[in-house]
Amino acid sequence: MFENYFFKNFDVLCKNKIACLTLKGFTLIGSFKNNFFMLKKYYLIVGILSTITLLAIAAAQYPGGSQADSTALGYDWRNNYISNLFGEQAVNGASNPGRYWAVAGMFLLSVSLAWFFVSFAKKIPQKRASQVIKYVGLSGMVFAFLIATPLHDVMIPIASTLFLIGIFYCTVFVFKTKLRALQLLCAITLLSFYLSLYCYGSGDLREYLPVLQKITFLLVLLLVLALEYFTKKEDFEVR
Repeated sequence: MFENYFFKNFDVLCKNKIACLTLKGFTLIGSFKNNFFMLKKYYLIVGILSTITLLAIAAAQYPGGSQADSTALGYDWRNNYISNLFGEQAVNGASNPGRYWAVAGMFLLSVSLAWFFVSFAKKIPQKRASQVIKYVGLSGMVFAFLIATPLHDVMIPIASTLFLIGIFYCTVFVFKTKLRALQLLCAITLLSFYLSLYCYGSGDLREYLPVLQKITFLLVLLLVLALEYFTKKEDFEVR
């Protein structure tokens, strides 16, 4: 009896199964599109929070040693540089188990900021300036990631120069808008970045550089978040 029912309703069963599979397929595609849209919208927040988390884990595992005391234990937020987290060995000579967390954080940060430059460039109406922001920003982030490698000292001036060019272009267009708070943030961030580079290159005020480095790092993160989420294409259109 079951065989008779099966053969008589075979076409219906097949059609229903195909319809069910098709519906599931569209549901999965729709879910993927929604997730991709959410990721595209909040990529910078996710990337920055992930970076901070990974760097915090790396700092918690840092054995010790800083520019102030090579025998100190643990990571000293006042005297250690962020780059200390990338080394295979800590300043005190011990193996650094948190290195991989720090490198992963730097990778995520570089990808997130590269995506930011591409995204922000689309808001700029002048094609040439838009391309400068896009491609200089992208290339700068490639070199920025290499800061986490043994090429650190070579990459610092290259990555910093390219990043500053990209942010400077962004700042020029921000100053053409009426976004006063953002103009102030751009100016403070650039000033902090320049001061950090001066201290790094000259050796002056070196004892304050680790703190200044972290302040600059946070200002940069705050600035790119503001540029991404509190500006729109219409802000930069010539009126």
